[in-house]
Amino acid sequence: MDETILFWVNGWVGRPAILDGLMEVLVSDYMIPVLLSLVLLALWFHGDSNADRQRNQLISVAGAMSIGLSNLLISIFNTQFFRDRPFVHLDVALHFYEPTDSSFPANIAGVGFAVATSVFLCHRRLGAALYAVAAAWGVARIYAGVHYPSDILAGAAIGVVMAFAAVLAVRGLLVVIRPSFRLLRLLHMA
Repeated sequence: MDETILFWVNGWVGRPAILDGLMEVLVSDYMIPVLLSLVLLALWFHGDSNADRQRNQLISVAGAMSIGLSNLLISIFNTQFFRDRPFVHLDVALHFYEPTDSSFPANIAGVGFAVATSVFLCHRRLGAALYAVAAAWGVARIYAGVHYPSDILAGAAIGVVMAFAAVLAVRGLLVVIRPSFRLLRLLHMA
């Protein structure tokens, strides 16, 4: 089933050309991560009241922490279980450079869904939009022939779980985080 979905999605490469252009933008290692980072940065400074701003800053911290936790867990998986990329053994239309690290689980899905989940817990609309962006990023990687669908699903699951873990960790560390925020406000950084 993994290969069937991969071949169906990857089969769209080259038709229509506008889809290739869109996927080239989405598949990159830069556009979506920068967008996700800018959302967390915007949340850091956004809020109509001090309470709103502090809540958004906690979301930003949880989002950043969830990225780190997701990357850590995926790195551990990658060292223990190596899976070749689809283009290594299958005749797929490669629409991206040839990554050499393990395909499973997909790091991009872990990052995208970690940030989306962290934001979704307090800002439903923005979080839903970030879920759509993360899903589009994952589909673009399948389209480009560098990930299997199961890679994306596993990475997404790790991202969601690590986001919940990060939110719980932030709640547990409020005794340390709140004084840090006060110091950052004195320095005009929060």
